[in-house]
This record gives sequence, structure tokens and C-alpha cells, in this order.
Amino acid sequence: MTTEAPSFEHWEADVLLKDGRVAQLRPIMEADAERFIEFYSRVSDESKYFRFFAPYPKLSDKDVKRFTTVDHDRRVAFVVTLHASIIGVGRYDAVTNDEAEVAFLVEDAQQGRGVGQLLLEHLAQAGRERGIHRFVADVLPSNTRMQQVFREMGYRIEGMIEDGVQRLVFEIEPTDMAIGVMRAREQRAEAASIERIFRARSIAVIGASRRANSIGLAMIRNLVLGDFGGSVYAVNSSAESVSGLPAYKTVQDIPGEVDVAIVAVPAESVNDVVLDCAAKGVHGLIVISAGFAEEGPEGRQRQRALLGLSRSYGLRLIGPNCLGIINTAPELQLNASLSPAMPPQGRVGFFCQSGALGTAILESVSRRGLGLSTFVSAGNRADVSGNDLLQYWQEDESTEVILLYLESIGNPRKFSRIARRVSATKPIVAVKSGRSTQGVPVGHTVARTSAPQSAVDAMFRQAGVIQVDTLDEMFDVAQLLAHQPLPRGNRIAIVGNSDAVALIVADAAAAAGLQVTEPVSLGADAGADDFEVAIEAAIASPDTDALVAVYIPPLNTSGEEVANVLAAIGEQSDKPIVSTFLGSEGVPVLLRVPDLLGGSAGRGSVPSYAAPESAVRALARVVNYSEWVARDHGEFHLALDHRAGDARALVRDVLAQAPRGAILSTEQVHDLLACYGIDIWTWINVHSREEAIAAGESLGWDVVLKAGSEHLRSRPDIAHIWRGIASAAEMGNAWDQLTGWTGMRKDTKFFVQRAAPEGIHVSFSVTEDPLFGPLVSFGLAGAPSELLGDRSYGIPPLTDLDAEAMIGNLRSAPLLYGYRGSEPVDVDALQDIIVRLAAMKDDLPEIAELDLEPVSVHANGFTVLSARAKVMPSADRRGEWYVRRLSQPSGDTLA
Repeated sequence: MTTEAPSFEHWEADVLLKDGRVAQLRPIMEADAERFIEFYSRVSDESKYFRFFAPYPKLSDKDVKRFTTVDHDRRVAFVVTLHASIIGVGRYDAVTNDEAEVAFLVEDAQQGRGVGQLLLEHLAQAGRERGIHRFVADVLPSNTRMQQVFREMGYRIEGMIEDGVQRLVFEIEPTDMAIGVMRAREQRAEAASIERIFRARSIAVIGASRRANSIGLAMIRNLVLGDFGGSVYAVNSSAESVSGLPAYKTVQDIPGEVDVAIVAVPAESVNDVVLDCAAKGVHGLIVISAGFAEEGPEGRQRQRALLGLSRSYGLRLIGPNCLGIINTAPELQLNASLSPAMPPQGRVGFFCQSGALGTAILESVSRRGLGLSTFVSAGNRADVSGNDLLQYWQEDESTEVILLYLESIGNPRKFSRIARRVSATKPIVAVKSGRSTQGVPVGHTVARTSAPQSAVDAMFRQAGVIQVDTLDEMFDVAQLLAHQPLPRGNRIAIVGNSDAVALIVADAAAAAGLQVTEPVSLGADAGADDFEVAIEAAIASPDTDALVAVYIPPLNTSGEEVANVLAAIGEQSDKPIVSTFLGSEGVPVLLRVPDLLGGSAGRGSVPSYAAPESAVRALARVVNYSEWVARDHGEFHLALDHRAGDARALVRDVLAQAPRGAILSTEQVHDLLACYGIDIWTWINVHSREEAIAAGESLGWDVVLKAGSEHLRSRPDIAHIWRGIASAAEMGNAWDQLTGWTGMRKDTKFFVQRAAPEGIHVSFSVTEDPLFGPLVSFGLAGAPSELLGDRSYGIPPLTDLDAEAMIGNLRSAPLLYGYRGSEPVDVDALQDIIVRLAAMKDDLPEIAELDLEPVSVHANGFTVLSARAKVMPSADRRGEWYVRRLSQPSGDTLA
């Protein structure tokens, strides 16, 4: 019997160093011998001494072979490369079945950039895959930097000194602290890579042209006329100057440093530009050029090549086929976009994917008086994505509100994780296009999804993202978040001079789930003093959390005095105020408070809405977000009774016998669920009258006989279950009646099961979606729930309170809590099942489908009456969760 060689290609990864520069991490190869020698020659004598505990100035041929030849199993070694040059090496060598010695060597010039931490993360994951549980590292006491690398990883480290050497021993099973440390490093590195683009002090425009209406010329003019605070360089191989700037033939000819390059050349020439920029040491590329994935298979291949080339030289890439970026910071005034108009400075960060919509978005922002901090149009989103921007905006002091126009989501799991963290301190408002069609724009290379739109909605809700349906609604919500405080509850007051409009506001508020106090009607002739008294009284009331002001002016009245009252109170109030003022949309000049940032509308300005329903809808969205921020979100619990290792072994054994996948047997489903503390009510498959009687006797009678065909599942309206069977005679009669029923198919399977306590039947499902990864869903069993789409979804890992919310989000949830005097069921038990299933699905991506249906839930717990599962080959997800990596250049899934 031959043993299959261990796979290691999935260990290759593009990674971000601490300063935001892209590097490559991969297993070492024998072909690296020459590169390894060159790397070793650049390492200082001190670093060599720290690594080998003795002078080791040169490597022998035998040494080189030993270091570059590994089996990728008991001996694993990784290199980190920049520009194809090795800058760091890490390895482990197994000393027992579950323990390995780990060591690193990083080029001195590259130390302090997080190379050691990255190597340790990926070596630990490789070790876990190969059955290693513990790392041992011998470090000289004077090598404080290497000791720091180990101690800052978040593992529980034990140390001892033997013969003058510090021995560090630690389990590599990821702890909450280790994962937290890794996530913090990921956030800092990704934020740093974006900050280097937004804070660029020197920009080269490649493809700058003197031709009127050319993209290159437009980029030059927008940078210069926008008063960019840094240096602008024009690159044109055939011109002496462009728009008054001297032109350089190549980027390398530019005398000063270049931080960012804007690329506006034909698609087939872009790769040559990348090489030119890499040689110059450019950090980021903004590729305006079209002709990539949006043009079909050839373009997609060209885009993959562009991304791979950019990553190999350490460059971050925005685009291709994008509008560009904007940073309104006064000291920069960076308009590296095709938009001729610079939006006003403000506190809102905006990310969109469509270049065509980008200009319209910027025009709407300016019209409404909604200032921006930064703006990114990512185009085809080959590299830099919304996830990167969220990482940056989390720490950006200039950004308080985040807007996302998403045409596709390349990595929903990562988005959900990051958005959940960011939403806790900064509101995120998102429009997801293609809600009805689940369509993906041309040029966006993402995995297809079979998940319903309700799963996408659940992801946003779980992460605290304010999801809206249109761009107008996005701006409605944003102008409230940017200018007014968050409400502390859902009670609103209405003050106005129009009874008709106040009634519309009250109706809209009630429909949106807001509590409305009695509207204060001031009459059509009310003046500024009347509004001031009424508004101040309403705001001061402890029964008011927010206020809607309605002002429809009499003829020949400007409303300036009323506006002054609204603006003055809005600036001082700690409760949000929105208005329908003169039918205006945005933040009218009369209602603006000067912004200390220099933008057009400052904090305390009162937003206005042309339609009162729009004002209420925006307020309701913000109330829901405020409630999400205020509540406890629970904890991720690691249940002590989970036997993930046994479950993995079971799945591995099944796939060894059926490499393409298999449906688990009854016994295998029992064993799999038992690994996560879920018991199934025993059933016995039967094929004849005699087998049915024998099964009833073995179970001690008081049993049911069920027909188990697919078309009968969850159909209480069809008599396919015979209950209360207490003897052989009754079983024989039940068998004859069921098998003789005209609605029974020839392939119908039958099984016998002990009678379960009466309860409400519910169902649970877990699936592996090509895009979302693990999904857990829950609903009441039966055709009505399926037809009405009344299911709730969650993306693991789930907290206990996530599971509670999944139950409460069902429209039919009142049936579980004691509807019309019925006895409430054990909701805590339902919550427990959801958490356990989420943990199972998170651990086992090979579970393609798992259905628990029906599950009878009653006042004292639950009974799983039936379950089925299917397993399929799948990549180990732990590598995604426990190590940092950028999306792969293949473009199949983009972060």
C-alpha cells in the first residue's frame, strides 16, 4: 500500500508586511539553493550567531542541501520573498510525533517588518495539519528580538534555561489571544498598505497625454487643479511636457521618489508599466485602464497576470478599470480620479466598485452638502477591496461614517468578521446591488453562490451593517449619521406647522416600528418663537429619543428665522433632529453649522428630506443600528464536549472510501452529531413487514412507522406516519395500510422509531456555499415556512446571542414563545443546537449538506427525529482562519 504524498501547494500565500508592503510566503524548494546562499550572505554575523549559537560565516554545499531539501511533512520550511529575493526563512523539524523544533532567520535589513511573526503563523498552521501539537524553540538569552517574536504571538509559553540557552515550549493550538493578536496585526498591515496610497506625497501619471479629452491629461489636471499638496510627475515616452509639467520617458527617469503611480495606458502595456514602477520602488498602482476581466476570458487572464506581477514586486493595486481615489485632507487635497469636482471635506469614507456610478455619487455628495474624508472607486477590484478600506477606516480619525456601494462581495466571511468589529465604533451603511437577481457585474471574478438573498441580509444584520436598498437611501442615512448624534431609543416626537405632513410622519414611523408621541401641531402661521418653544420642550422630554421637525412655509416666507432656530437647537442637542424643511434634500445652507474641518456642513447641522417618509426611514435605520451597538453581542464559546478531532477522523475515513463524496449512513450521522453533543432519536430502517415488527420489539413498542421519501418530508398534511404502535398486530396493520396507500412510491423507504414527546417541529440545515463558506439556517418545519421563505441564516462562527437572534428573526417565532396561550418551548435548547451546528460546520468544510428535520422541540428540550448528511472533498478552512494571507492571484475569490 502506497502512502499519498502530502500536499503543500495551498501553503503558498501573498502576505502583507507590517509596513503594508506585499511579500510572498511559500515552501522552500531545492531550486532555491542559489537564492538561499545570496540571502545568507546578506545576513549579519550577529544574526547568524543567534541562529546557530556559533560563528557560521559560510554555508557548505551539504548545509545548503539540508536547508533547502525538506519532506513538507516532518520537516517543513518556508521562505518569505520580496522581488523574488529571500528575506526570511523559517522551519520546523519534528522531534517526536507531536512536537517539533522551530527556528527562524531574517535578513537584518528586513527585521522589524513582521517577517518572523508571519513565518511562525504559517508554520504553526502547517504543523497543525501534519499532527504537530507543540513547538520548541531554543534562543540565546541575548537574542531579545527573537524571544519577543514568540512571546507576542499570544501562545501560552513556558520557558527554562538549560546550558545558557533559553528553551521556549508552547502548544500551537490557536488560543483566543493568539487569534486576536493575528487579527490586530492583519488590521494594522492592511491599513498601512492603504494609508501609503491615501497619504502619497508624490504621484506619477503614466500615459499622461497632451490630447484633449484623454484620460491621462484629465488625471494630471485633476491633481494639479485640485491643489494636490505633493509632487506630480507626467510620464510620456514621446512628449517633452504635458499640461505645463515636464514629461519623463519612464518612471525610473523621475529624479525624486514616487509613492503612487496612476496608469492610463492600453491594457497590453500595463505589465511593462508595473515592471518600471517596481524598479522605481513605487508602493501602489491605480490602474484606470480598461480591457481586463470586464472583457471576457482573455481579459480575465490579463487581469490575473497583472495582479500576480504586482504582488510579486510588492505593489498594491487599485482597479483595473476604476475611477480612482480622493483624499480631501487639507494638507493633501488628493484628487487622483477622473472626477473634475473635488467633494467637500467631511467625515464620511466612501467605497464603490463601479467607475460609471462614481461620478454620479460624487455629484450627489456635493449637492447634499455631505462631506467626504476619502473616496475609492475600485473598478474590477482585483486587489484592494472594501475589506481593505474597512481596515483603514477603522483607525482613520478623519472618518466617522463608512458608505459601501457593493456590486459583489468576494470574501463574505472576512467582510462579516471585519465589519462586525468596525461597526461597534463606526456605522457602516451599505447598498448591495443585484439583490433580486444575485447578479455579479462583468469584470468581478467571484465564486458563485447558491445562498438566498436572505443569507446576505443576515450577514449584514449579524455584522451590524445598516443595509439600504438604494443610493438615495444611503445618503439619507449618511447625512443623519454624519451630522446628528445617535438616538438612545425608538421614541420620536413630531413638531410641525402642517397637520397633513405630521400625520404622514406618524404613519410612516408606526410602520417602521418607532413609537410616536402625540404630534405637536403649531398651525400654518407658526413662527420661529413657536418652533423654538415646542422643539425645546419635546427635546427636553424624557419620553423623546429623536425629533422630526416639519416646516412648510406660508406664501412669501423664506423660513430663515425658523431655520436659525433649528440649526441652533440641532447644534446643542444630544438627541437627533431631522426635518422636512421647505421640501429640501440634503443639508440646506440655512440648517448648516460651520464645520471645524472646513467642510460645508458640520456636526450638529440638521438634515432635511424632501419626503417625510424618507426622513422617518432614515431615522428608523439609525435607531436599529444604535440598538445593535448598545446590546451585548455574546461570546464565541468553545464547548468542552466538542470532539472535533473524532469528527474529522470520521469524515476523513468516509472520503478515503468515497473520494468524490458520499451520503453518510444512519450510524455515521449518529456518530458525527454525537461528536458535537447532539443526540438523535434512534430509528431503524425496515424493508418488510417482518423487519418492522422486529424493530418495534427491539425498541420496546410505543413506536411510529414512517415513510421516508423526499416528497413526504415535512408534510403534516399527508398521512405518511403511523403513530402509537404498541404490538406486533398493530405494526402489521400499520405496514399494510402505509404500503398500500396510493400516494406511496415504489422507492419509498420505511423506518421505525420510538414515539417522541409532542412538540413543534423545526428544522436546521448547514451547507457549504461556494462563496459564503459555512451557512447555518433555521426555521419551522413544513411547506408553509418553505413557501414563505421564513428561514433565518447565520455565518459561523456564531455567538450564543447570534443564535438567539436567528430564532427571534423568524416571522413565525411567536409560535415558539407561547402564541395565544400555548406552552413556550425550550428556546435555550434551540439556541444550543444552532451554536453546536455552527461549530461543526466551521470545523468541517467537508460537510456539504446536513439537515436535521424534523426536530421536535417542546417545553423540556428537543428530540431530533431525523437527520441526513453529505460530505464532499473540501479545502481545510483552518488555514484561512488562523493565518494572514491576501486573496490569490487566480482571482477566484477576492478579499
